[in-house]
Amino acid sequence: MLTLRIRNIYASIVIILPLATLSHPVIAEVNMDINIKRNLVTAAIKAQSLAYAPYSNYFVGAALLTKQGQIISASNVENASYGLSICAERNAVFKAVTDGKQEFIAIAVVTKDGGFSCGACRQVLNEFNPKILLIVANDDGEILKEAKLDELLPYAFGPANLGK
Repeated sequence: MLTLRIRNIYASIVIILPLATLSHPVIAEVNMDINIKRNLVTAAIKAQSLAYAPYSNYFVGAALLTKQGQIISASNVENASYGLSICAERNAVFKAVTDGKQEFIAIAVVTKDGGFSCGACRQVLNEFNPKILLIVANDDGEILKEAKLDELLPYAFGPANLGK
């Protein structure tokens, strides 16, 4: 059973998938259960539909899977002052953290052309799990690419560099 909770019609949605609906423990590997990947992509597509992107017209949805089995979804939100815009991936991470979640397994990102997360989003994801699985899909729900973050951001600067 999926529960839908609208946070802000222009910003994002949160979809909570109870842990009991997952058939087995989630592992951050490319061979993650396809049904879990599809659930993430579906949640990202729903979030994408709420994106606020009047300047670029590049609508992005992201769905972050927590260690507890919850899916936190968000969209990109642009601003006339471009630097104040936020990507869907960072929006999802920040929402999860403010909900007390800091352990992430995977993230699905949906765009019209299957674009990967930007460098800033990769850096934010690295803060919480350098091995997080990134699942990239187009807005038809077709999974185009998958990679672990440490493959996309080798030699990342992270908490270990600060003695944490």
